[in-house]
Amino acid sequence: MHEISGLAWSGRGRVRSVDVSADGGATWAAAALGEPILSKALTRFRIAWRWDGGPHALMSRATDETGAVQPRRADWVAKYAAGQGYHSNAIQSWHVDARGQVRHVYA
Repeated sequence: MHEISGLAWSGRGRVRSVDVSADGGATWAAAALGEPILSKALTRFRIAWRWDGGPHALMSRATDETGAVQPRRADWVAKYAAGQGYHSNAIQSWHVDARGQVRHVYA
């Protein structure tokens, strides 16, 4: 078992939930949120993950109290333009290879 953890944030209010995917977004599981959960503040999340030794694409997406959900990168790029990175709130992806090495990827 491994723990996946990170920080979620919303500029609209409190983070309501965070979902984590280990298969590139095909399926999602709810992560536990750490306290305190404050408006417009970083919120810690964590979830246990059983790594099978194979390659995986890890992703997390936050939903805030207004119902806004982080978009996939392709959806954000289509809406705001490929070269615009300022204020991007798109889902970030991480590739875990068979050796356990992790690197940032665009998925």
